[in-house]
Amino acid sequence: MERVIIMEKNKIKASVITLGCSKNEVDSEMIVGFLFNKGLEVTTNLNEAEIIIINTCGFIESAKEEAINTILDAASYKIYGMCKHLIVVGCLAKRYKADIIREFKEVDLVIGVDEYSNFDNIFSNYFLKEKSFLSKDTIELKFKERVVSTKFPMAYIRISDGCNNNCNYCAIPLIRGKLASRKIEDIVDEANYLVSRGIRELVVIAQDTTSYGIDIYGKPMLYELLKKLSKIEELKWLRVLYMYPRKNYR
Repeated sequence: MERVIIMEKNKIKASVITLGCSKNEVDSEMIVGFLFNKGLEVTTNLNEAEIIIINTCGFIESAKEEAINTILDAASYKIYGMCKHLIVVGCLAKRYKADIIREFKEVDLVIGVDEYSNFDNIFSNYFLKEKSFLSKDTIELKFKERVVSTKFPMAYIRISDGCNNNCNYCAIPLIRGKLASRKIEDIVDEANYLVSRGIRELVVIAQDTTSYGIDIYGKPMLYELLKKLSKIEELKWLRVLYMYPRKNYR
């Protein structure tokens, strides 16, 4: 489902379109926070956006078709709107980067999920000739800097990325890599921050939540994580997405 994420600030206007799952939504929230901190204004009106960023999904064939159609639709704003820069990011951008660059001449920049740690450098270098409108500060994509777009007072909280299951039907390990868990302390810190901003329901997300922690703690740690999150006094609801049955798992 397509979602355009909102935040407003200064003169140069950008719009972020999100396709795919809740993990992509969290990525887009961090991208919007990045744009805000760079001094841009983020708008829902594609007609007035000078920069359009499409956060794509490449999980199944229908998702790829949706992403391609969205790119083509967004490209029309270079003719009929204010768009000067069309940027494609996310899973499709990682999996088919060369194809997107070759086939879509309207696309100016492609950033895959594997390049998010270098997002500021790639983004700022692209705007090198015009970056006088950008903040000179080096800004990373951070969970605590994101602009929450879900219906208040609910927010997603991502505990890991990638997956080790290597199921025949699934491209997630190819796109997002192996399981990469966040530390419990980092997740609890983010949860406390979100609660301090009025969030009362957290939806714990990952591709495989039941494997959370195996890569950094040597054993599944979802149970321990949920215990710690449940101790946050003003947090009223905890939900978990993408759970899979495991033997010998608490």
